[in-house]
This record gives sequence, structure tokens and C-alpha cells, in this order.
Amino acid sequence: MPPASPAPASAPGSPQPAPRPAASASASERAYAALRARVVSGAVPGGTMLSEGEVADELGMSRTPVREAFLRLQAEGWMQLFPKRGALVRPIEPDELAEVVEARHLVESAAVRTITADDGATTALVNSLRALVAAQRAAAENADLDTFALLDVTFHQTIADAGGNSILTAFYSSLRDRQHRITARTVRAGQDRVEAILAQHTELVDLVGAGDAAGFEAALAAHLGEIHRGIFGR
Repeated sequence: MPPASPAPASAPGSPQPAPRPAASASASERAYAALRARVVSGAVPGGTMLSEGEVADELGMSRTPVREAFLRLQAEGWMQLFPKRGALVRPIEPDELAEVVEARHLVESAAVRTITADDGATTALVNSLRALVAAQRAAAENADLDTFALLDVTFHQTIADAGGNSILTAFYSSLRDRQHRITARTVRAGQDRVEAILAQHTELVDLVGAGDAAGFEAALAAHLGEIHRGIFGR
């Protein structure tokens, strides 16, 4: 059988096939997704020092994609790298907590002022929120704090979304990971926090149902201020 002829060279200026992504790029993305999820969910708490080697062994990959993931997470503000030592997961600072709480209060209060002007929309929102509180209660009874924290984020996002302001909704969504991380830390502080959240969420829903936007705004301020108190240095 005659030897295969070499492939003809491409003519100058002809389209070239796109290069295949390096295997390390996929591994880097996997490392990034896994680490980010652990930080946001609170599985890796703030103040933890992570080693490239240990993370690489755990994820079954080389150190290079882990290093790339560390760099990306540092750029996003989740980590701080220390040469030859590893990556420190940044703790939640009191100022960050205060700013997130203030932003959330403003957006959710505005949404409820809008929604309570429409009886039909109010009823729909109340039904959605009651279902979320019931799901949170079930998660609490099963000691599933990860699901409980995620449902907490969804509860408050549902309120923000109901306002119908796409700009405020997009802004609120940008706080989602920070909110999730703060709530995950809070609910791990003790069962009393979980019970307090359930009671306060129930109160918030009742105020929406009553069309009491001013009462909701005051209760939300108390909820957001009290539930995290003593956990983040305030």
C-alpha cells in the first residue's frame, strides 16, 4: 500500500481550523467551579488556607489548573494568594455585610411598595412566598442547611423580582452569591438562627398579604439586621 501523501499546505490567507482547547482549560474551569461553589456555600469557610497540592489531589488533577482557578477567584475577591503558602479564603467582613444588607433592604422594600398596589399581584407573591417558607421548614426538619440557605436566597430574590423593575432585579441578582455565603454562615451558627429566620419570613409574608408596605420595610430591616448579629463581628 503506497504511503499516504502529506496533507497539502493551506493557501496563504485561507481560513485555519480553530485550535482545540487545551485539556488544562477544561480542568481549570472544573477547579474554578468546584472551589467557587464551596466558598459560596460555606463548605470552605472564610479564613481557610488552601494548598494547591491538596486541592489538586482532592480534585484529581495537576496543580496548574488549580493555580489558574486560584488566580481567577482572587480576581473576583473570594481569595487572597500568598506565594509558596497557598490561597486564603477571604472572610466576610462587617463592612461587606452592612453594605449587602443595606442594598437588599432598599430593593426589597421598593418591590413591596410596588406590588402591594396590585391585589392580584400581591396574592400571587404571597402564595409563592408561603410555598418557599414551607419548603424551608421541611429543609430545617431534615437538617438540610445547604437547601435551607438556598431557599432563603430564593425567598428574598422572589420579593425583589416581584417589583418588576428589571434594572433593580439585575442588580439584586448580582448580590446572590454574597447573600448565599452570608446566609450559609448564619444558619450554621445554630438552630436558633434557623427558627428565627422561619418566624421572620412568616411575618414578612403576612405583612405583604396585608398590603402593609411600611410594616414590611420595618420588619425587613429588623430581620436583616438581627439575624446575622454577633456572627460577623457586629
